[in-house]
Amino acid sequence: MLLKYPKNTYLLFVFFNCFMQVCLAQDSRKKESLSYIKEEVIVTGADRVGLYIDKLKNKTIAIVANQTSIIKLANKQEEHIVDYLHANKQINVAKVFAPEHGFRGKADAGETVKDGIDQKTKLPIISLYGKNKKPYPSQLKNIDVVVFDIQDVGARFYTYISTLHYVMEACAAAKIPVLLLDRPNPNGAYIDGPILENKHKSFVGMHPVPIVYGMTIGEYGTMINGEKWLDKALHCDLTVIPLKNYNHNSSYNLPIKPSPNLPNAKAIELYPSLCFFEGTNVSVGRGTDKQFQIIGTPAYKIASHNFAFTPKPNEGAKYPKHENLECYGLDLRKEEKPNKIELKWLVQFYKAHQENNEDTPFFNAFFTKLAGTKKLQQQIESNTSVTEIRSSWEKELNLFKVIRKKYLLYK
Repeated sequence: MLLKYPKNTYLLFVFFNCFMQVCLAQDSRKKESLSYIKEEVIVTGADRVGLYIDKLKNKTIAIVANQTSIIKLANKQEEHIVDYLHANKQINVAKVFAPEHGFRGKADAGETVKDGIDQKTKLPIISLYGKNKKPYPSQLKNIDVVVFDIQDVGARFYTYISTLHYVMEACAAAKIPVLLLDRPNPNGAYIDGPILENKHKSFVGMHPVPIVYGMTIGEYGTMINGEKWLDKALHCDLTVIPLKNYNHNSSYNLPIKPSPNLPNAKAIELYPSLCFFEGTNVSVGRGTDKQFQIIGTPAYKIASHNFAFTPKPNEGAKYPKHENLECYGLDLRKEEKPNKIELKWLVQFYKAHQENNEDTPFFNAFFTKLAGTKKLQQQIESNTSVTEIRSSWEKELNLFKVIRKKYLLYK
């Protein structure tokens, strides 16, 4: 038997059905739109050639670059920024300045980089990690513009921001503009660590910022200018070519390793936490293929540590710490991506060192340079809890966040 409904009920049913179809269609379009937003590719400042090429035409330029200075062209091909600009007949590329690790990024950390000639372009390469870390006035003679294009990793002790400081300072004194091609910060989503004290300034820490400062290298350059950190309060004529589709929570895997001992995303994520060990007698895996993903020492075993490795000379570590000695420690490759500086491993190894009555010191003088303060070592040696250590950073971190906010180019 067929059920009979009042006429108004039938019309209501038809209307409701149409309404639901419209809602479902809108929801589908909204999901597609959100999906499109999520899939938008980050475009580096270097890739945005149209925003800066005219600024360089009919100019004599110098380029600060390394192996990360790659641009993606409109045809999706990749080319090194030096090769690309050198091939442009309207631009006179006079020389290349190379930071720590060299122009092709193969030198050890801390290893002196020598001047040379680029085999492909025959351009002179001037090291900013050799006799001088700041360009001499003579090296900038007849230069109209300096282009800066280097991938940073967002940690204070990573020396590319120190190179940026000295390039800006030299160019400000010579009244030469700097064109900075911005790149993402793979550790840009958080801010953490002790603020550097000025009395502990060095090339692995030049400014009163925390270890993880949450800024792109372009934003950092504007802060150097704005806070008058250049010598004699000089001001650099700085232009930043911004990123596209980037914010500080963006996930970004570096397509090229920024230095020999940061081979992958996991190493870059752990670097701000593990670099402290460079100021101790514990290895961070230099001399292996798991640099900054494993830690260990040959001096003692810790009951819960069932991992071992043996450092041997390799590219980027000609003389690794504890060379040819079996080191016992931790494999951190499965650790979740940190959203803060992790101190527990440092504290754990220090306590084990004490319990094993080691004669040799756990810390060396480099630790204070990395930390930017003597207080962190003192806190660990006095068995201050990790919670208390982190609380001692809070006031200065909040003050830094106020300063940082003035220079942000991205959300």
